[in-house]
Amino acid sequence: MDLSICQLLFLFSILNIVLGGDMMRKSIVYDKKTPNVFYCPLNKPTGFDKLFVHSRPLKKLCEFDGKPLPEDYKSDCFQDVDETEYACKEKYRIMMRLHPPGTENDKESTKWEKAYKKVVRKRKRQQSQ
Repeated sequence: MDLSICQLLFLFSILNIVLGGDMMRKSIVYDKKTPNVFYCPLNKPTGFDKLFVHSRPLKKLCEFDGKPLPEDYKSDCFQDVDETEYACKEKYRIMMRLHPPGTENDKESTKWEKAYKKVVRKRKRQQSQ
């Protein structure tokens, strides 16, 4: 009897960790009404209805492009969520929406299109391994 209770507690613990990590990963918020900023959590999110965020300039999202963070770096977002792989993918997706291929500012559009294609190729290589 005690063994099954321990197994259930272990299962719930694992489930909580997985769901909590997913919530952290998805806590980067972008609103097209405010195109120059993104929002990230101040504290650990306990639910999307209780997610306290603050705005940061869009250029600060994935500022280090997935590279290791400097030792003296102090993030404004909880657990550096703005520098995760998910945050970088979000930035490319957002920038492709803001600068779609074939728009007036073709130089900016081309830059983000190349960056997005690079991320897609990297993702495909990781999936095939």
